[in-house]
Amino acid sequence: MTRKEAREFLMQTIYQMDISKDFSKKSSTRYIGGKHSGKQKNYCTSLLDKLCMNIEEIDKKIERNSHKWKIERMPKTDISILRLAACEILYMEDIPTAVSINEAVELAKKYGTEDSPKFINAILGSITRE
Repeated sequence: MTRKEAREFLMQTIYQMDISKDFSKKSSTRYIGGKHSGKQKNYCTSLLDKLCMNIEEIDKKIERNSHKWKIERMPKTDISILRLAACEILYMEDIPTAVSINEAVELAKKYGTEDSPKFINAILGSITRE
């Protein structure tokens, strides 16, 4: 699995966790456990651990930088991509911010609406400047 594939897997995992409203460590372990993630296993495990431990802070930062958009009103795919990228930006210093934003925009092009790439780019840019 490449890092790009790992991000796609994580976005889908975060989406599932959001749907089930379960951002517990136990839940994250369940998703990673059965997936063959090869060289990306540490990255996947680390990101989900950080996300689960900091979900409230991540969501506050996203909401604060989304210019009056509540998370509940955002498309689930967009919020999953935003949570993934925001977690990288805020808690994974070894990943360049530009890479996190670019990869998030690429995921938005594949999974989001026509407006998703611009929306996600704007929020992540704002979080980075904060």
